[in-house]
Amino acid sequence: MTTVPTEINAAAAKNGPTEKQTPMMQQYLRIKADYPTMLVFYRMGDFYELFHEDAEKAARVLGITLTARGASNGNPIKMCGVPFHSLDGYLAKLVKLGESCAICEQIGDPATSKGPVERKVMRVVTPGTLTDSDLLPEKAERPLLALCMISQRKVVTTGLAWLSLAGGALKLMEFSGDSRTVGARLQQELERIVPAEILCGDGAELGAEHEIAHTQRVPDWHFDVVGGHKALLDQLGVATLTGFGADGLGAAFGAAGALLRYAQSTQGRGLQHVRSLSTETETEFIGLDAATRRNLELTETIRGQESPTLFSLLDHCRTAMGSRMLRHWLHHARRDQGVARARHAAIGALAQTDSSGALSQTLAQVPDIERITTRIALLSARPRDLASLRDGLKQLPALRHAMERSFTAGEDSLLAAIHTAIATPHGCLDLLVRAVAEEPAAMVRDGGVFARGFDAELDELRGLSENAGQFLVDLETRERARTGIANLRVEYNKVHGFYIEVTHGQTDKVPEDYRRRQTLKNAERYITPELKVFEDKALSAQDKALVREKLLYDQLLADLAPHIGALQTVAQGLAQLDTLTALTVHALQRSWTAPVLVAEPCLDICEGRHPVVENQIERFIANDCQLKDERRLLLITGPNMGGKSTFMRQVALITLLAYIGSYVPATSATIGPIDRIFTRIGATDDLAGGRSTFMVEMTESAAILNGATEHSLVLMDEVGRGTSTFDGLALAWAIARHLIDTSRSFTLFATHYFELTQLPETHPTAANVHLSAVEHKDSIVFLHAVQAGPASQSYGLQVAQLAGVPQPVIKAARKHLARLESQALDRTTQLDLFALPCVEPEDEEDEQGAPPAAAGLLAAMDAIDPDSLTPREALEQLYQLKRLCAQ
Repeated sequence: MTTVPTEINAAAAKNGPTEKQTPMMQQYLRIKADYPTMLVFYRMGDFYELFHEDAEKAARVLGITLTARGASNGNPIKMCGVPFHSLDGYLAKLVKLGESCAICEQIGDPATSKGPVERKVMRVVTPGTLTDSDLLPEKAERPLLALCMISQRKVVTTGLAWLSLAGGALKLMEFSGDSRTVGARLQQELERIVPAEILCGDGAELGAEHEIAHTQRVPDWHFDVVGGHKALLDQLGVATLTGFGADGLGAAFGAAGALLRYAQSTQGRGLQHVRSLSTETETEFIGLDAATRRNLELTETIRGQESPTLFSLLDHCRTAMGSRMLRHWLHHARRDQGVARARHAAIGALAQTDSSGALSQTLAQVPDIERITTRIALLSARPRDLASLRDGLKQLPALRHAMERSFTAGEDSLLAAIHTAIATPHGCLDLLVRAVAEEPAAMVRDGGVFARGFDAELDELRGLSENAGQFLVDLETRERARTGIANLRVEYNKVHGFYIEVTHGQTDKVPEDYRRRQTLKNAERYITPELKVFEDKALSAQDKALVREKLLYDQLLADLAPHIGALQTVAQGLAQLDTLTALTVHALQRSWTAPVLVAEPCLDICEGRHPVVENQIERFIANDCQLKDERRLLLITGPNMGGKSTFMRQVALITLLAYIGSYVPATSATIGPIDRIFTRIGATDDLAGGRSTFMVEMTESAAILNGATEHSLVLMDEVGRGTSTFDGLALAWAIARHLIDTSRSFTLFATHYFELTQLPETHPTAANVHLSAVEHKDSIVFLHAVQAGPASQSYGLQVAQLAGVPQPVIKAARKHLARLESQALDRTTQLDLFALPCVEPEDEEDEQGAPPAAAGLLAAMDAIDPDSLTPREALEQLYQLKRLCAQ
């Protein structure tokens, strides 16, 4: 979290004796005082310098040399610096670590400045306000989010506003409830949005679990609701927010006001590319908590790697815009089946007409128009950005032509809408073609940005500079003929400028209009009125040309501003087209099929495959999964390594793929309404947070039991394995029963507790399936096929042997297993886990004839209502019964 330090290195600027500081250091301290929590990069010539504590931190983090220069109040001034042309690389590293930086530039003229050159902070770089392509991840958004919480009695209203500054999409959300409910909901939304930076008020109480990103504290008054509402109206240029679905919001307006203020201050200008607003609701997207996103490995593996994931598998996108949209779809699957059906139809049309190949080839020549447009709006676009934009817009006619075979004119389809969106903005393209050189320089300061013929004055200045050589050759030829001096030379150097050099033996032939400029040992150097005039023009032409280009470039960015809206529409259409084309390419390559989304509750997958795993192995065994109203829970048993987790995850991934609008890896898939997907898979701990493996398991289980509905898909893998056998079995049984009777969710419940396979006998909506395996001598062959009924055994020793456990350990385990099995066979009856312990009769009995201990147990059992117990309460009751047994 960023907080204002109690002591800042700018304190001297306000409290210290400034007369002991040099004028330059006084200027630095005044600037630093305005940015106390940021690293100030202070431009000095060809370097950006940092001083005092900023220098110590930067040297430590960036690995650069810490030095000292002069003294401040008798103490050496610590400093370090980086070359101006290498700044972006250092900024990228700092921002990745959550640091914010203020970039202070020289804005005055050193030649005319009295004292230190005037300097000013021209931009502020924070994790959530990045727009530079060198600092941003190409295929992911890094939104800035503001959080406003308003409490009235026991009701807490939370407003969220977030903005992807590099794209210009502003979104709002608001929800209310008690503090516990709101806290859980806030956590869920932050995990979905994944902000790079969070803004909250100085007085806001934000839990540690919510600080998932760099957190910036700003004054509470920035979150004023009325002021935020006005800021939104001004930003969007409208008189009412009714058309944006934002009626009735309050806290969200406060958050939006703080967000816009902060974003504008970091950019040093208005946000003219932020022209749209959308309001999101709880029921808009399929809910995915952090555990589910991690377990399904959507965009990051469980080990934190970028591949192999579902995103890395599907990302055949040829533009960065398409890749970002695909990532967004994976994390924001819409519950609205109509959205997915439209995408399915578009993929089908592209596949049927075989348009995806031509589209992919052309899309590869399209730059990141979305982010280039943002940089145009923020006046930070570079010349090569504009050249890339020009060349990308030239591809639009070819893309539209390739699409036209996939839909009929006038039809109401997604492809038709995209075709309209990517119409060429001719005014913008014409301006770019006329203005920008074919291959412009990287920076405006280097010159060579504008095409010839765009500006007559610039062309004249360039001509003077570029034709200097030919002028000198022509002048030398003429002067030799005029004077008769055969060895006369016309030359130039940086010290003396242009001159005519004549050897001492020929000086008597020098005309009267020659003026001596320099005497050398063997020659004299002269200047003529004609050469002086040319010198004045030539030497200043290059400087004037650079000044002219800077002026023209600023005007060009201003002239492009009216086209920002059209460019954003084109970028959005191209991103959708690229994403749909990528999904089409993958569907054709891997023989995926179109799913069917229906209104009835069902999940019927025929020969489904795990999309990522099937791409990693030679032969994948496809499996069916049938869930419907009268069959809601599958109890999955079978050996470790047998494929239980793979089967469960593939069902969830196929469901998610269907709802993002993709084809799926199955022969057929019919899927009903889904509101959330929950997963409880694997064993992880959170020791830093004070949670053991079992506590994490129970926390995730509690979230599922409290949040799952009859439209949810739940994956539960090996619940209860983190504690003792009987405790774990009791919890697994109670959790499964709650999911069957109360939640009524579609559930895949994998377990090694064979006792649970009896649940279908009393609960008809549960069914047993198992992953099969074949044992041969001491080895095991996994068939990875899902079959009806429970498994016969777990094959634990065989799996341990495959893992490389030493043979003596395997033999000892096999002997002990045989001993345990023989003891179990010697018993006349199988002990019931929930049966009362055998109590020897005593002389003293209660009035019903039962021993006192048994009577106490009976009373305790009668007081328990199993259907109303939470997992934790069930565990407590179990311990209480054990204590009664011990008495």
